[in-house]
Amino acid sequence: MPIEKLENGSWLHPSRLPLGCGWSGFCTAPGHDGETPSTEELHDFCNLGYAERCSRFPRERLWDSVRFDVRCIFASGEDSGTQRIQVRYVCEREHLPSDHGFLEFDISQSRWTKRHEDPRLQRMAECFVASYREKAKDYGFEQPAAS
Repeated sequence: MPIEKLENGSWLHPSRLPLGCGWSGFCTAPGHDGETPSTEELHDFCNLGYAERCSRFPRERLWDSVRFDVRCIFASGEDSGTQRIQVRYVCEREHLPSDHGFLEFDISQSRWTKRHEDPRLQRMAECFVASYREKAKDYGFEQPAAS
C-alpha cells in the first residue's frame, strides 16, 4: 500500500515505474498486513509488481500487477470549467489482463468522481495521479490537451 513518495530510490528510470515514481508504504499481503518492507523489497518488488520472489507474495491472489494510463477530459457546455482526469487501469495476472476499467478525478474540485472498490487499487491510482500532476506542472502546464 503506497503511502509516501520515495525520493531516494535507485531505479534507472523512476518515471517508468507503474505509479510514475517510487513509493514507500506497508504490506497488504494476507498475514503480513501493516509490515514495512525493507528498502531492498521496495526497490525489487513492491514498486514493480510481479514480486514472485518476495517472501510475502500470496499464492492466492486476484492480480500480480496493476498498470495505469491517463486521459484528460475537458468538459464543454454547462460544465465548461470542469477538468477531469480519466485513469484507466489494467490488472494483470501471470502477465495477462485479468481486470480493467477506469476511474475519474475532478481536478476543479480535487475529488474522485469514480473510485475503485478495492482500497489498494484506489490508493495506487491516487499515487499515480499525484505523480502525473506533478510531472505536468514541471513541464509548465497543469494538464495537456485532450487527445
